[in-house]
Amino acid sequence: MSQDTDNQLLGVVLLVRHGDRQGFYQDPDTYTATATQITPLGNQQEFLLGSYLRSLYLNESSPSYIPGMSTGLFNPAQVYIQADFGDENGVIYDSCVSLTQGLWPATLSNNITLANGTMVTAPLGGYQTVDPNLSIALEGFANCNTFNTHTTEFYNSSIFQEMAAQSAAFLDLLPPYLNGRSVQLENMIYDFMNVNDIHNATFANALPATFLAQVQTLANWHEYNVFSDQSISGVGNIAGLAILPSILNGFADIMNSTSPVQLSITAISYKPFLSLFNMTGVASANPSLAGIGQYNQFHELRQPSGGGEPVIRFNFKNGTDADFVTYNFLNLTGDVPLSAFIDAMAPVAVNTTATWCSVCANDQDSGCAALALATEQGEAAARPKIKSNWSRLVALMGFALAFLGVLTISRFGRRRSRHPRRSM
Repeated sequence: MSQDTDNQLLGVVLLVRHGDRQGFYQDPDTYTATATQITPLGNQQEFLLGSYLRSLYLNESSPSYIPGMSTGLFNPAQVYIQADFGDENGVIYDSCVSLTQGLWPATLSNNITLANGTMVTAPLGGYQTVDPNLSIALEGFANCNTFNTHTTEFYNSSIFQEMAAQSAAFLDLLPPYLNGRSVQLENMIYDFMNVNDIHNATFANALPATFLAQVQTLANWHEYNVFSDQSISGVGNIAGLAILPSILNGFADIMNSTSPVQLSITAISYKPFLSLFNMTGVASANPSLAGIGQYNQFHELRQPSGGGEPVIRFNFKNGTDADFVTYNFLNLTGDVPLSAFIDAMAPVAVNTTATWCSVCANDQDSGCAALALATEQGEAAARPKIKSNWSRLVALMGFALAFLGVLTISRFGRRRSRHPRRSM
């Protein structure tokens, strides 16, 4: 990752994907997933990533050290951490915990002296407890009816039918390696093959050398088209639209002159990455990123030494790549002014449960039923006998407004709640 002395690092908004996990199945129409769990390899991958991030941003001798950040004990006033707890059955949360263990490792400084003079050090050599906030607002595609329609329309499209015809001969070669699983372009079996190639020696030795790469190419094409859209605000981008408030809030926290939160960490699945790459133009300029990978995405907020507004530097690391690579985005070259990013992304961000329910045409799931009931009761109370029921109407309207306020996910100050920002 390139370094320079032309600007000062103010803070970082970090998006990370989970580590290695056991295989799981996703419904190709709704992306409802079966249970899975992280593996020791996945824990190790995330721990090593955390250690790398520590050396980069929490090391005073590093050119990318975030000024003022604690380099020893975890300081919750300086960091906001959240993980998607709904998707992939806790794998993302577990990965995030392993990441934080690398960022803030055990230290003998994590101790306390009791009234009787006894010094007690935390277990495991001074283990530091860093507990990510839980959020299902990070999986905006789940239970989104209009997104499911978008997916079905893609499967029925001419480009999909053409790709299905082109790939049919290859897919017909796969059944001997799939343990009875059906093979269709709609239901790509890359995850099963990839997990077994890592963990099953018999499978790995039997699979022809080029098959996994060919399946991944098809899976990349499949998933990118599902989780993207021609319009930046299109529902195909819902995974990215729903995560935008977290990114925008991260920048707002860094710029908070009173109590800045300089490091924001959001742990997610691969799906929001694909939408964000589409929305920011990164994928169109770099087609190799339009697919499934072990993504880690850094948005560094920097202050140019010559003055002016802060700028964003987009850095990206794919899995075991040795270092981060800086990419252009928003069809601009180099660092992008913060205002340009806000102007492009803030108008399309899905900020509240009410907005998500409307975009996804859902009045039952993810908090939408309670919101619809509150609205219905308020409207019903407003119709008959307004004078005699005035106090009841006011109370119901107040409840509805309060409910909307509680469910907002915009955050301009620091939060430490374990509850999701958007109650989905």
